[in-house]
Amino acid sequence: MFRWKSPNTNPHSSYIFDLSTRRIATMPIRTKLTETLGIRIPVVQGGMQWVGMVDLVASVSNGGGLGMLTALSQGDPEGLRRAIRETKSKTNKPFGVNLTILPSINPPPYEQYAKVIVEEGIKIVETAGNAPGKLVNYFKQNGVFIIHKCTTVRHAISAQKLGVDMLSIDGFECAGHPGEEDTGGIVLLAQAAKELKIPFIASGGFADGRGLAMAIAGGAQGVNMGTRFQCTVESPIHQNIKDAIVKAKHTDTVHIFRTLKNTSRVYKNDVAKEVVQIESRGGKFEDVKHLVSGARGKKVYEDGDVNAGIWTMGSCAVLINDIPTCHDLLNRIEKEAEEVLKGMARMVVPSSKL
Repeated sequence: MFRWKSPNTNPHSSYIFDLSTRRIATMPIRTKLTETLGIRIPVVQGGMQWVGMVDLVASVSNGGGLGMLTALSQGDPEGLRRAIRETKSKTNKPFGVNLTILPSINPPPYEQYAKVIVEEGIKIVETAGNAPGKLVNYFKQNGVFIIHKCTTVRHAISAQKLGVDMLSIDGFECAGHPGEEDTGGIVLLAQAAKELKIPFIASGGFADGRGLAMAIAGGAQGVNMGTRFQCTVESPIHQNIKDAIVKAKHTDTVHIFRTLKNTSRVYKNDVAKEVVQIESRGGKFEDVKHLVSGARGKKVYEDGDVNAGIWTMGSCAVLINDIPTCHDLLNRIEKEAEEVLKGMARMVVPSSKL
């Protein structure tokens, strides 16, 4: 049983979705993602640093998808608690929290963030990063549904063994960290469908209904989208950055940290080009850390200067040509995917009897 707190009564009361009753509203596209989590459209708004904030998350969930608060963007665990409560005041639909585990000299208090997630009644988490075992065990003990993001099927199988409930398979086209094996989404999804025993969703390169239909045809139960949700009315980033995404071509991203074995796909601006040049000369992280600081990246989103720092953008930006509300975007994706899937079904015809 999953339990979400509802703003329609007491702010600390709960909305309950009981898996045993299967009380789910009629929906054109039903997958294990929609049926298990009680959402209408099989689209997850992935966790994004400085982007997965209250208004965007609530808008995605109200629009029929699954919004995800980014835990580490809320300042501290108590900031996350406030964000969860504020989100509940704006939607009574399911939403989750992303908790990404990254290598750090001074790591965030992950266990405290996890405790807040459980205390506030959140029943869906998206995890990513290294060695999630301890957190997975804690969440499982507290009845939390875990979607774990991986960039290889090998890692996905390891997460499957840990007991996660669903996997998010992140292809080479994604914004941020695509891993080090450079496997494109089509091959990765086909491998996942062949080798995984638990459901998975597809991530990296998805921005429209055709992409959703392609993912479902490939065995996924839905898609995870990041860059597409950056470019919506409710996204908290500066309008200049949204405009830059709309104008972007498929050649407007670049990989940094390749030589450091921590590859990240980012917008190809002056800072990113400088980082690549330094790396090409044998530079180490110490030589670029002043260019890639999180503070500079946050300033990009706040002030709208595309060259103020490093910021992530997926190659799917070439598919983005507008800045809709989350409601309009999700409705459009749903209709597009339905049309494509119906068209695919019509392609299967009975064999002629001889």
